[in-house]
Amino acid sequence: MRITSNMYYDNLFGANSSKLNTNLFDVNKQISSGLKIQYAKDDVTVFTRTMQLDNTMSSLNQIKKSAENGYSVSNQTDTVLNQFDNTIDSMKVLLIQASNATQSNASMDADATQLRKYEEHLQNLANTSINGEYIFAGSATDIKPIDNNGKYLGNDGIRNSFIGSGIKQQYNMNGAELFLGEEVNTKREITSNVAQYNLSAKYPDFSDSTSSKNGSDKFITGSDSIRDLMGDINKEPNSAILSHFYVRGTKSNGSTFHKDITMNNSDSVDNLLTQIGNSYGNTENLKLVDVSLNSSGEIVVQDKLKGSSKLDFHIVGAIDYDQNDGHDDANISDVVYGANTGKINNLDSGEKDFNKIINGSSSAANNKLYVKEFIKSDFSSVDGVASNIEGLVYDRTNFSKNASKLTSNISQILKSTNAFATNSTKISEVADLSQGTAGTLSGTQFTLSGTNINGTAFKAQVDFKDSASGGSTFSLDGGVTNYTIFDMNSPRGAVNADDMTYQQLMDVTNMIVTNQLPATTNSDTDYDSAINLSNNSASVSLSYNGKIAFEDKTNSDTKASLAIYDSKSGDFSNGASSSVLTFNANDSLTISDPKTDFFKSIDTVITAVESHKLHPDSKNGDTRNIGMSNAITMLENMRKHISKSHTQVGANSNALTNAMDRTDLLQTSTMTFRSSVIDTDLATAALKLQQLTINYQSILSTIGKVSKLSLVNYL
Repeated sequence: MRITSNMYYDNLFGANSSKLNTNLFDVNKQISSGLKIQYAKDDVTVFTRTMQLDNTMSSLNQIKKSAENGYSVSNQTDTVLNQFDNTIDSMKVLLIQASNATQSNASMDADATQLRKYEEHLQNLANTSINGEYIFAGSATDIKPIDNNGKYLGNDGIRNSFIGSGIKQQYNMNGAELFLGEEVNTKREITSNVAQYNLSAKYPDFSDSTSSKNGSDKFITGSDSIRDLMGDINKEPNSAILSHFYVRGTKSNGSTFHKDITMNNSDSVDNLLTQIGNSYGNTENLKLVDVSLNSSGEIVVQDKLKGSSKLDFHIVGAIDYDQNDGHDDANISDVVYGANTGKINNLDSGEKDFNKIINGSSSAANNKLYVKEFIKSDFSSVDGVASNIEGLVYDRTNFSKNASKLTSNISQILKSTNAFATNSTKISEVADLSQGTAGTLSGTQFTLSGTNINGTAFKAQVDFKDSASGGSTFSLDGGVTNYTIFDMNSPRGAVNADDMTYQQLMDVTNMIVTNQLPATTNSDTDYDSAINLSNNSASVSLSYNGKIAFEDKTNSDTKASLAIYDSKSGDFSNGASSSVLTFNANDSLTISDPKTDFFKSIDTVITAVESHKLHPDSKNGDTRNIGMSNAITMLENMRKHISKSHTQVGANSNALTNAMDRTDLLQTSTMTFRSSVIDTDLATAALKLQQLTINYQSILSTIGKVSKLSLVNYL
């Protein structure tokens, strides 16, 4: 076959020219666009890697934005907590100034006014918002977290920034943690509130009441004798008369106790303090609590265990100055009391004011029986107990009343975790199961007494029984008519003693106080109907700090009153067990506690200044106030708690800053890598263009020589 010029041209130039033109076009596109490819079809591998890197850049941008938003809140929180620290420091300066013995009442009033302004400032800081979102409200950012009474209304929600795949960083400090948090390294410390004086110093001659003119007021100390503390009515200091001290309370592990401590006149007060410590389980080699006196002769108990909020204490003393009848009326287990032997009520006939005894002006039924109060409160007692001696009763006290509300003062706290009880918490998880029938609530009985919302008196009982005994019931007629307390099982039956929850107890309480009882004793539908009807009239709930609260929905000033207590309360008989649980009590005052209630504590601190109280003093003003000396300790504990929270906020901010820096670095690295994948290297592309142009020109030259035709002639 003859090879023509056209065939030669097509084989040598046609195919190569097309390929070169394509390559030249591609290189020109890369140079003009700056990208290696325009479409996925140009290079699938480059396109896939570029898309992956673009997704990475998008994720990094989201991470950076999330971290920046979180940092904005965290940084603002840091600033606000700086102001918290400064304000608390200023309050402490004023508090120390107010507690100076040279301060006049007018000066203390001025200090209290300034402290109230600081309190208002702290509330405003607590309600700080950014772009309409409250920074201390948890996840409920649209709710103002602190109301005018200092109550926290937010939640414990955590807000997080996403700083990586599956990685979150908290950026908020919720108010539940800041204002109601818990310091596990804090030891609970409590105190009595009745100042104790050395009666020997006041009455140098106990047989002559006028000797007080030559005496002096002197607070009792540990080295003083029991006679100095409890007094006498004759000159004989070494008489055989004994003093009895009835101690009740709760240990740091949640177990309850009661003990009758008997002391001789010659024993020291320090020895009494040692015996009190032994009641809590102190031994020669192991101390569970520290028991001491403050400068006002008040008893202070400090837990040696950190992180427990269960420690409680109550004590009352008694001495019978006249035992010529052969009886010791101060000993509540003396046979003189007959069927009531061992009951703390037996001391109610005594005299609480020593001055009246020695002056012969006592009108008490037993004016030679001196009953010494160590702890007093404004809570009224029930069942006629302590009508004369309010400091006698420990846990048979009425809930405090405020308009339509009745509130208990003892927090219900789980033994295992120190957490506050909730509606679903089983009572057995809080109660001391070592009392009564060991290991179970079965056999325990609670008494509910008071007046219902109509003003009618009632006395009811809740009987905890296990399933084998028929399950738990309640009654208002001494156990004659027993209403089943139903569980939520299927089929439903009487709840087992150890399974009864606080909600079930509160349902029973509400039915009793509203006088909405089930139509029949053993019908779950009648039981539920009674609960619903009672809820229309009132509500019973657990507060944020585990205290039972009743609220009357029908009366702004309720006629109701309420006390709930273990039916064995106040029984010191041989073998008698202690109360398994306490709801409301004439208990010791709290100086420090692992659990924080910030604004309530702030109010307590300021009230001490307003009441002009240096130490706890039940004689005037707020009976339950801890006094300025203890308020300084309380304020310092709050400052430490805020500082700890501040540290956490700083750590959050640092973590977010590190996340932003790390994201910037990753963004730069990713962009660099993406550029290496998709971007054109202009120098390389220009060199390639030059090479392709030369190649193209070479082909044209070769064709021209072979065919001896110019391109123009060919065309």
